[in-house]
Amino acid sequence: MLSVVIVGGLHADARRAAVERLLVDVPGSVVLHHDLATAAAGTVVRTIRDATGTLSAGETPLVNDCACCALREDLVPELRRLDEAGTLRLAVVELWDSVEPKAMAEVVAAGGLTVTGVITAVDPALVLPYLGNGDDLAERGLAAAATDQRTVADTFARQLEYAPVLAVLDSPEADEEDRELLAQLHPTARQVPIAGGHPTDLAGSRYPLRPSAHAPLARAALAGFDVDSAAAAQHPACALLPTEADAHGVSTLVWHRRRPFHPERLYDALEDITCAAARSRGRFWLADKPDVLLHWDAAGGALCVESAGPWLASLPDAAWDMVPPVRRAAAAMDWHAEHGDCCQHLVFTSPGLDRDGLERLLESCLLTDAEYAAGRDAWKRLPPAFDTLLEV
Repeated sequence: MLSVVIVGGLHADARRAAVERLLVDVPGSVVLHHDLATAAAGTVVRTIRDATGTLSAGETPLVNDCACCALREDLVPELRRLDEAGTLRLAVVELWDSVEPKAMAEVVAAGGLTVTGVITAVDPALVLPYLGNGDDLAERGLAAAATDQRTVADTFARQLEYAPVLAVLDSPEADEEDRELLAQLHPTARQVPIAGGHPTDLAGSRYPLRPSAHAPLARAALAGFDVDSAAAAQHPACALLPTEADAHGVSTLVWHRRRPFHPERLYDALEDITCAAARSRGRFWLADKPDVLLHWDAAGGALCVESAGPWLASLPDAAWDMVPPVRRAAAAMDWHAEHGDCCQHLVFTSPGLDRDGLERLLESCLLTDAEYAAGRDAWKRLPPAFDTLLEV
């Protein structure tokens, strides 16, 4: 059966280097790429190539004026055709710049094909510039649809954090701070170094017979991937968030509290909190919405806040049977005798992080002792400052 590996990332040079490395190290591999840059003209260009060059090229029309939709419609049939040919070992799906790997991995798996790896290619020297870039993708010519409202920063963050494997370009411009920032942003990722330019086989043969000790990226591409587990690891209620760290000028602050935020005080402090770190994420608890688990997702100086459903503590016992086991396990780790899984769990990662100042700011947004003692009925009557953000 054909194995499929998804290779993505906004760092195009790193992505191409990773793809070339895979073509060289895995015999019987091809790269399938949809170029969305031509979407404005009404088409998406598909190319299939191996280590020797282009095997085929074609166009697929836009679907619903959405380049990503066209990719979804065309990708699985093409992969099935390659699978049915029975001559290939690995299909490398090289995503266009702003396409996110989560959506494509789920599309491929739903199509009955086997995703054996998801890799995001990264140039460590570009991590901080991209995390700090609040430009809309459309401003950079990187939007995947006319309605695409994502930014460079939030797109890059999701690409980086979804993949269990990072192909890290050996960049001479990267320093220890850059590499430390990458490590703290995604501490559980397996990092595989890759060289820039056209790869050559270290043993002297350009096309080795099988992935060997000097082909770690190939092994990672074929190691296996669980789409459901990857999705659970990104869900705000049970995400595997970074842990405390402080090295080479980069810090990660994990802020965990058992008291809800005052909605107005938090809202007034949002800009300062959001801009305090290059990246912050997690789940939080608002006093006026005590039963709602809220998702915090910030990069590039911009914050996205959205409801992620109820805290498990607010559900009747009978509803727990419908909750996925991973969610119940995450709630159990956070469980408190009085409030259940309701809590603040926010993580901030950045060079030059003012940990003490940020903690003081966050603490000032919590309910005071008197406000807390007033109880839930009083909390719910507090001004609903977040209704606009949550589109309530």
